[in-house]
Amino acid sequence: MRRNHAHLLAAAGILVAGMASVDVQADWRDLLNQAKESLQGGDTGSAASVAGALSQTEIADGLRAALEKGVRSAVSQLGREGGFLDNADLRIPVPKHLQLVEKGLRGLGKEALADDFVASMNHAAERAVPAAAEVFSGAVSRMTMDDARAILDGGDTAATDFLRRTSHDDLKSRFAPLVDGAMREVGATRAYQEMMDRAGPAAKLVDTSALDLTGYVSDEALEALYQVIGEQERSIRENPAARTSALLKKVFGG
Repeated sequence: MRRNHAHLLAAAGILVAGMASVDVQADWRDLLNQAKESLQGGDTGSAASVAGALSQTEIADGLRAALEKGVRSAVSQLGREGGFLDNADLRIPVPKHLQLVEKGLRGLGKEALADDFVASMNHAAERAVPAAAEVFSGAVSRMTMDDARAILDGGDTAATDFLRRTSHDDLKSRFAPLVDGAMREVGATRAYQEMMDRAGPAAKLVDTSALDLTGYVSDEALEALYQVIGEQERSIRENPAARTSALLKKVFGG
């Protein structure tokens, strides 16, 4: 039992190192394989030394710090002016069942109306995203060693999937009123109404009663947030690099 516990601590310590971008000679894949071997009772050389040097609390704290750092980075990227609107991959588009209206407006030379609507939705998302930091922080603080092992054994976005699984419902409930308020502040509701009023016959083809703009913007914003965190996680796993901390120096004896 003690040996297995030591292997788990070692594996989580290696994961902390990768997630926090440590400057090491081996790449992430080698570290991951070594950690898994340790969990399975394989090579105990460096793993045992890590386990002997680090407590369970230190490893958990290190992993939490790494995850929180990734979350803060993603929130900072998206929760600024233009965080959504200026990014072609993350920009929130007109909802699908309004695209006929958008097409009609652009065909009539009234593209400014559609552009204003798109901009207002994206600015609302930018204002709401910072609230995610607190929710994610709560999820990270509750992370267990079993969670750490699942992240280690998981795929390239296992940490992101953990955040989604443990935070999504809370995030969605908090986002709705924030997005709703932000949409009023930035004029999204007004822009939508003006767009529909000026769309002519095309607007009559749309069932506006089925449109939940607040829900739509909230869902799109959250998916973009997970996407950015996932991209960062993939990058960190593939390219460990450069920064150290007292904890990580202890992990690698440096």
